[in-house]
Amino acid sequence: MIVLVACEESQRVCTAFRERGHEAYSCDIQECGGGHPEWHIKGDCLPIINGNCKFITQDGQAHKIDVKWDLLIAHPPCTYLTVTGNRWFSVEKYGEKAMERARKREEAIDFFMRFANCNCDKIAIENPVGIISTAWRKPDQIIQPYMFGEPYEKKTCLWLKGLPTLKPTNIVEPESRVKYPSGKSMPKWYSDCWHLSPEERARERSKTFMGIATAMAEQWGSDESDTDD
Repeated sequence: MIVLVACEESQRVCTAFRERGHEAYSCDIQECGGGHPEWHIKGDCLPIINGNCKFITQDGQAHKIDVKWDLLIAHPPCTYLTVTGNRWFSVEKYGEKAMERARKREEAIDFFMRFANCNCDKIAIENPVGIISTAWRKPDQIIQPYMFGEPYEKKTCLWLKGLPTLKPTNIVEPESRVKYPSGKSMPKWYSDCWHLSPEERARERSKTFMGIATAMAEQWGSDESDTDD
């Protein structure tokens, strides 16, 4: 399969597909963090999401795809899409800042929908629980890392086209959550990222867990991954 993993800096999904013999490329405006510049396209992914394109990987090599992608997996930024930021949209409290955030949310929704409507028969778009469920439609599936052998919580929505839902591979008990005096709690791995800089924190929290990346490659990279949906 020829696979594009859009908005992926970590290369975890890309690498999982490469390890199984697929021609996979990651694409992001950031340099790759997965150690494989020869598989990474640094730049805007929108011009290439429909395939039939030319691009240069981060190692300087030119490539040409004469067909549409067999599979597109996209991880669009969730900053303005997730429900966790809803409190910042109050115009009464935050005025112009809230209105600017609302404009950025509309841009984020449009960016998300560019993937949903691209010319590809198999599409998976990943994001946290957020506005897309009402702006477009509810996800086809919600998964957690602990369903795929890693004891962590990170509720992740998947919107799918031409693909089956992922089957859990190894359900394990998630680690204990960190509890705060306010009564709120959060996953420990998520809380541990607070010591990082804002940029590093966002990068670390956005990475796909390897158990999920492996399941995507094994289940969607096989001949049995077709669906009638």
